[in-house]
Amino acid sequence: MKEFYMQTANECVNQMQSSLKGLTNKQVIEREADSKRYQFKPLKRPSFFKKILRQIQDLMVLVLLVSGIVSIIIGSIENTIGEIVDGAIILGIVFMNALFGALQERKSEKAIERLRQITQPETNVLRNGKVFRIKTKDLVLGDVVCLGPGSVVPADLRLLESVELKIDESILTGESEPVSKNADMCFDRSIALGERSNLAYSGTAVECGVGTGVVVKLGTETEMGKIAANLITTKKEETPLQKNIQSVGKVLTWLILLIATITFILEMIANPQQILQAFLTSVAISVAAIPESLPAVITIIMSLGMSKLSKQKAIVKRMHAVETLGVCDVICSDKTGTITQNKMSVEKIFCLCKTHEKYFDLFIKNMLLCNDAKIGENGFVGSSTEVALLKFAQQKCEEKLQTYTRIAERPFNSKDKFMLTLNNVNGQNFCFAKGALDRILNKCTFYVSERGVLPLDQQIKNKILEKNQSMCQDALRVIAFAYKQTDKLNSTDLIFQGLVGMIDPPRPEICDAVKRCREAGMRPIMITGDYKVTALAIAKKVGIAKNEQDIISGEELDSLTIEQFEEIVEIKNVFARVSPEHKVKIVEALKKCGHIVAMTGDGVNDAPSLKCANIGIGMGKTGTDVVKETADVLISDDNFATIVVAVQEGRKIYSNIQKTIKYLFSANMAEILSLFFITIFLPGKIFLLPVQILFVNLITDSLPGIALGVEPVEDGAMKEKPRKANATLFSNGMGANLLILGLVQTVLTLGAYLIGYYFYCDSVAMTMAFYTLNLLQLFYMFTARTNEFCFKSNPFKNKMLTCAFAVGIVLLLLMATTGLGKVLKLINLDILCWCIVLVFSLSIILIGELYKLVERRVKNKKLH
Repeated sequence: MKEFYMQTANECVNQMQSSLKGLTNKQVIEREADSKRYQFKPLKRPSFFKKILRQIQDLMVLVLLVSGIVSIIIGSIENTIGEIVDGAIILGIVFMNALFGALQERKSEKAIERLRQITQPETNVLRNGKVFRIKTKDLVLGDVVCLGPGSVVPADLRLLESVELKIDESILTGESEPVSKNADMCFDRSIALGERSNLAYSGTAVECGVGTGVVVKLGTETEMGKIAANLITTKKEETPLQKNIQSVGKVLTWLILLIATITFILEMIANPQQILQAFLTSVAISVAAIPESLPAVITIIMSLGMSKLSKQKAIVKRMHAVETLGVCDVICSDKTGTITQNKMSVEKIFCLCKTHEKYFDLFIKNMLLCNDAKIGENGFVGSSTEVALLKFAQQKCEEKLQTYTRIAERPFNSKDKFMLTLNNVNGQNFCFAKGALDRILNKCTFYVSERGVLPLDQQIKNKILEKNQSMCQDALRVIAFAYKQTDKLNSTDLIFQGLVGMIDPPRPEICDAVKRCREAGMRPIMITGDYKVTALAIAKKVGIAKNEQDIISGEELDSLTIEQFEEIVEIKNVFARVSPEHKVKIVEALKKCGHIVAMTGDGVNDAPSLKCANIGIGMGKTGTDVVKETADVLISDDNFATIVVAVQEGRKIYSNIQKTIKYLFSANMAEILSLFFITIFLPGKIFLLPVQILFVNLITDSLPGIALGVEPVEDGAMKEKPRKANATLFSNGMGANLLILGLVQTVLTLGAYLIGYYFYCDSVAMTMAFYTLNLLQLFYMFTARTNEFCFKSNPFKNKMLTCAFAVGIVLLLLMATTGLGKVLKLINLDILCWCIVLVFSLSIILIGELYKLVERRVKNKKLH
């Protein structure tokens, strides 16, 4: 069987068992089942069980699993409930974390699927000789599709008719120029994809002209379907936080195992007969040192951030993508629909015959008739520019569009940049023209004025050009109109009518969003296909650009070397008249310069740049299926301001993760170092029993860790510069803070132990150390919860943190006042011992706040 491009149009129609009038309803029903097999399906999602397994593959989590299992086994051998309960709690935390992460992942997938259903693309199709607008997914093989300017080709088509048809195939072939199509062509040999001028490919966009084509391939069988599948299956680079946590987890795990081994050896040397006790202590050290709640906390923080963003119209596909938004320092955004409202409207009219009813009426009829927009069942159909003209003309003109007959037409094309139609108006034939001013004005020899039709002299031309320049500087898209009374399509000796200035206004909230970006140390960049004058005018209005020095065109980019290109992306904030290749090059250059880049997009041609960016942001309303699969985050209202909200949430998430890590690691450091030092300097003496260490972990690691993870965003979060891409979780003083406050807690805990040991007995020392360690960490929550002074804001506004503190205090009171303390082998303390415990425990708040004061002064000195 010959390839479709090697067949004539009639041969192809016959092979597809179709007709030039399209399929019948009966044929459509018969083909629906077969055609659905080719629909482009999303990636096959892993099963729920696999999602859970994926959550527990981390080395730190695996060590926890082993520790939990060992605790249960030892508890069963020794018949002690404590170890069994502790082991069960550890396993419970791990599996609850895995379950929570898997559920959140599935919830996100369902939200994306719902969005995809809402925003399914539509296309015009010819069936039973009539044009219908249907969802693209309902196309069947053999359908006849109608193409016009701005429409996206919904399937691979063998063209049946074409009039000045040009299609942008850059995403498919890499060819930046639109390809001219000719339905009458038929090839007798095999030729390259980009040379098949009688075919139209799925996902490509019609730049100008009109045509029809029969569907020969659908979905996964199309050329674009094959590319889309490759895009989706490409592995996305891990986020900075994922890399950080993995590296910290590995180092921490091996370090803990080393310390546990050394402790086991030292215990064996001190008490050779107590092998089991030495082993239990080593296991206890491992469990105590590993912050088992950290994976759960990170998952909860991320998922809560995802839930919050989904309510604010941002759907996050990958959990860790939220955090990446918080680190990005460059946001590359499209103009139309993201920065602007994507609602063209007529803003200004310039003509010299406003009071001349006859000629002004012809001017309005030109807008109405030299126009491919239509009024469909569900409203206006066509490009936003032509719909705006049609709406305006209908307000001024009482007659309906159907009143006038279109005899002939010459569609708009990118080369000539004008459109002609021949219409019958009240028994007379008129050739109407509209297009770019320079092309229309050059074809005019007359103009209409209040006195009628007059010769067009240079003085009037200059006046028209000045008005055009004035409109362009106001960010208006200017279209020129002319006409001629004739029986043929003729573009010579036209009569100039006037100019229409249209605007796609900026979103009302965009100026504030751009301002917040700059305050947050992020650089907003506009990347658009619009002309420089329009792009610059909008960019200046919203605060992205100041003057002409901030803008560069795609044509100018092409003349730069690689080195010059990298220099340009660091200083230009607006890129106009760019191609898809330019977008990818801009993103790559920014990344090469060390930036974390967020890129927005909606069309198929945006998919490569979204994939290339550190975080791809797809538009939920106007985004194509490929973009929705490729993007990390979907903005359901296509609004730049929503991206800024997502960035703030990302920063809050990272800040809370840092607070949690600071709290968990410094607290766990106090546990492991206290036990380690007592083992070395007081061999044979027991600092805490394994069950006591595990209980400390239960009180101080789980709820407090989660509570810190849900702290509200701090006031200054969006006024700080983004952290550097190579920054770790311990950068910017975090490592020093963790180490110093961890050592402080170690000293305070050891101090309480040593007072009890030297002035009382071993049991008192153990009990004092136990209560001090617990209370220290509970009080430390209040200083760890904020980077500001802890009592500057209400310390109890985080209800989860208040709850965690209350639960810890209640459990400790039960230990101290009931028989539960005996289960952990604790004894009653006298008033003096309790005073020492409370003084040592409360002092962590004062020390923590003093450390913040010193840290702030040191930072201020460095800045100055």
